[in-house]
Amino acid sequence: MKLLFDHNLSRKLVTRLADLFPDSNHVALIGLDRAEDLAIWSFARGNGYMIVTKDSDFNDVSILRGVPPKIIWLRIGNCTTTQIEHILRNNVNTIHAFITHPTNSILEIVS
Repeated sequence: MKLLFDHNLSRKLVTRLADLFPDSNHVALIGLDRAEDLAIWSFARGNGYMIVTKDSDFNDVSILRGVPPKIIWLRIGNCTTTQIEHILRNNVNTIHAFITHPTNSILEIVS
């Protein structure tokens, strides 16, 4: 399961969560940190990533364009990178179930 972290999340999450989500990436590490949402969505779709974001715009793109990619929308307000890491670790079973669900396209994690 590969996650693609959006620009509004720290690139440190890639290494901090590598034990749970190997082969994940961050938009800044692949040159998409200034890209529009549709370009990020297209990259994720073409490369087997699931987008992790705090941005509601990906919800709209997903509704218009469908899946893949699936979207994990963190509706958590301002948090430290450590807090976000813990939130994702605490929801790992929910994330795994979401990935394998055939029809769900957006997972909202609220904390």
